[in-house]
Amino acid sequence: MWRGAVLGLAGAYFLLPLVASFVFTVHVPGQGIGFEAYTQLLSADGFTSSLLLSLGLAAATILLSLLLAVPALVAVRVGSPRLRPVVEVMCMLPLVVPPIALVTGITTVLRWGPDHLSKTPLYQTFLAVQNPDFPVVLVLAYTVLALPFVYRSLDAGLRAVDVPTLVEAARSCGASWPYVVLRVLLPNLRAALAGAAFLTLALVLGEFTIASLLGFQPFAVWIVSISGAHARMSVAVSVLSLLITWLLLLLLSRAGTAPATVSPAPATSRTSRTPGKES
Repeated sequence: MWRGAVLGLAGAYFLLPLVASFVFTVHVPGQGIGFEAYTQLLSADGFTSSLLLSLGLAAATILLSLLLAVPALVAVRVGSPRLRPVVEVMCMLPLVVPPIALVTGITTVLRWGPDHLSKTPLYQTFLAVQNPDFPVVLVLAYTVLALPFVYRSLDAGLRAVDVPTLVEAARSCGASWPYVVLRVLLPNLRAALAGAAFLTLALVLGEFTIASLLGFQPFAVWIVSISGAHARMSVAVSVLSLLITWLLLLLLSRAGTAPATVSPAPATSRTSRTPGKES
């Protein structure tokens, strides 16, 4: 009974605001029920482009974060356990720096670049990272913000797996380091990778401060920009964004709980390399 009461209160805490938001989008005083706020979304100026931009930024941020964190954490776990506190402090530092301070530093660098790089080959690269169609500078900033969450998720996954034993067993069978990481470790870290990917996705879809101050318009900035003229539509977009995030969470959780399969190691065992002996 107490468990049901607690779950009911928790569900009401999360669901009642969503129900109230949905009622606000479909109920027009004096006109009754209407779904114009949802039917007009696809034709709204900037909806599709901002949503696709945010999803592209999220995919790039997830990829870059995992490429940075996974090899570093595996190397620390296997080769240099004493460096783990140093890596942990470096990955958790973005939690201490406010986003407004981070975007101030980025803005200072972006203003400094044209004055000092205009006569160098790096000037075109400097402009390319600020392309409004796909601002790479946002990917770099989001990667910094996502590092603490990615680190915590991957660290928990690595703690649940005996990484040194798996690596030693695979290497003793003749597996290369890329094979060990891709075919032995990553399948066992599938749940941790899915958790890190979801946290990064939620962060990118909801981030407003950095993108707004840098002058770009991903999905969160677009929602705020239309809230003044189209209040019901902005709330409808917020509700749909929550539903999209939950759907992606279900997909990532399914990917994370799928059974891990480890591919057979290459047929390069020590016995097969020894002359005069049969494996």
